[in-house]
Amino acid sequence: MAMMPARVKYRKHQRGRIRGNATRGNSVSFGDFGLQALEGGWLKARTIEAGRMAATHFLHREGRVYIRVFPDKSVSGKPLETRMGKGKGEPAYWAAVVKPGMILFEVGGVDESVARLALSRVAHKVPFRCRFVKRRHEVG
Repeated sequence: MAMMPARVKYRKHQRGRIRGNATRGNSVSFGDFGLQALEGGWLKARTIEAGRMAATHFLHREGRVYIRVFPDKSVSGKPLETRMGKGKGEPAYWAAVVKPGMILFEVGGVDESVARLALSRVAHKVPFRCRFVKRRHEVG
């Protein structure tokens, strides 16, 4: 099931624009290895779920997959072959706003070679360029 907020204050969001690099959520916090976005954009809830499934399927219930983004922006769309006007369309899907440098997914409890392969499968599903990153310092 795709992720979406339980309830929101306003059903329809404006588009906005993605400026600058991520200052929060740009370091590996929960796992040992992460997938970092190199470009900005919107990440659909269905894409996040596809990435989660790809990583967990590859890991065979070994290790842990952490999702660091949440789709809290509603993206509206009007039906095909509809005339102009008559207001804004209904919400079509939910998306997460991703800035360059954000960590999208993290993997913990597995060695680097396995994590690299698992996150490369996720990167193939993400619509922008990503890179594999490690945790900066060991905790403990």
